[in-house]
Amino acid sequence: MTEIPLFPVSAVLLPHGRMPLQIFEQRYIELVRDCMRSDRGFGLIWIRKGSEIIVPGGGSIELAENGCYARITDFDQLPNGLLGVTIEGQQRFELDDVHTRDNGLVMGQVDMECPPLAEPMISDWDSMSEVLQSLLTHPHVQRMQLDIDVEDAWQVGYQLGQLLPLEEALKYQLLCAPTVTDLMAELELILNELGSV
Repeated sequence: MTEIPLFPVSAVLLPHGRMPLQIFEQRYIELVRDCMRSDRGFGLIWIRKGSEIIVPGGGSIELAENGCYARITDFDQLPNGLLGVTIEGQQRFELDDVHTRDNGLVMGQVDMECPPLAEPMISDWDSMSEVLQSLLTHPHVQRMQLDIDVEDAWQVGYQLGQLLPLEEALKYQLLCAPTVTDLMAELELILNELGSV
C-alpha cells in the first residue's frame, strides 16, 4: 500500500495517454510544484459524482475505485494567465482509502499495479491499429508529440481509448480491462458502435 496525492477530475486518464490540465486551485499549484521538485507524480482519479471544485455546501464527491498514476511532461502559462500542465499516464492503481489534508489536497492509500508487459499486436486487431494511425495524422494529436510503440497492443489500445471522443464511463471501462484481449474486445465494440470498423 502506497500513499499518493490525488487529483480528482471529471475525466479518465489511461496509461500512455496524455492530457492537459488547467491548474488554478492553490492546493494543486502546490502539488505541481512539489511534483516538479521531487520528480514524482500523482494519481489522477475520475469523479463519478460531484464537482472538481470545492464550494461551500457543495456536498461530497464519489471517486472511482481505480485511477492512473501520472507524471508531468510539460508546463506553460496559458493565455488566461493560469498554469497549464500536460500529464502522461504511467500505471493503474486501485484506491483503498482517502483522507483530506488541511489545505484541501486529497491523499489516497493505493495499491499500485506493475505496468503490463508489452503484448504483440495480432492480425485480429489490425482495425484498431488503422484507426490509431489515422488519428495520429490529426494536427491536434501531432502537437501532443506522442511516442507510441505501435507493435505493443497495450499502447495501441490505451492510446486509441484516450484519443477517441468517448464518454468517460467508457474510458473507465477500458482502464479497468484486466487483459489486453479484454481491452481490445471493448475497443472493437466501441468502434463498431461508432461505425469506424
